[in-house]
Amino acid sequence: MLEVAGLRAGYGGTQVLQGVDLSVGRGEIVALVGRNGVGKTTTMRCLIGLVRATAGSIRFAGEEMSRTAADARARRGIGYIPQGRDVFPRMTVQENLAVGELIGASRRQRRADLVYQYFPILAERRRQMAGTLSGGQQQQLAIGRALIGGPELILLDEPSEGVQPNVVQAIVRVLRSIRDDLGTTIVFVEQNLETILTLADRCCVMEKGKVVDAIPPGAVTSENVRRHLLL
Repeated sequence: MLEVAGLRAGYGGTQVLQGVDLSVGRGEIVALVGRNGVGKTTTMRCLIGLVRATAGSIRFAGEEMSRTAADARARRGIGYIPQGRDVFPRMTVQENLAVGELIGASRRQRRADLVYQYFPILAERRRQMAGTLSGGQQQQLAIGRALIGGPELILLDEPSEGVQPNVVQAIVRVLRSIRDDLGTTIVFVEQNLETILTLADRCCVMEKGKVVDAIPPGAVTSENVRRHLLL
């Protein structure tokens, strides 16, 4: 589903990614883990096209994407939920979801009912302004807005940040259901150990702008993950 080779990118004159290599199979849930400042968020922003790659290759479902604009990547089937969620605060829940529908309107069935099934609180609050929702509800809305466009790949950056633990657990269950029910591939960045342990099939470890290690399926344990999260 996703093949990344030699990816380099940065901001201004600062090179952050130093040759990221990453391979994700269809239907996998893969965590990018590592200490703060190693390039995890930059990798996600580069994959969706918000940061320009200066070198390397991004292949999504066999198609080269490293020079493709972010909106075109979204229409092609990559959903992105940034750190901090970034919902439209002065729009209602329903209006936020309608934005997601526009991304996939030309080739996907409407998924509003499915989103409300996964996140019942959004159905209850569909006419509420997104900016008045709790952090956990906004995270559910951000995921729902991405899901409604029918993505084949979802990129999530810190899904547990600022969210109550019981809501995080509910979100994790939904994400696994999205993978199991729809076959959606998920790549996520996370610092919360419990979230990683309950969601990831395997982990890719980043350090100094590169993927330097991997934690394979069956070895995603507290001990193995914790040593890569120490600040």
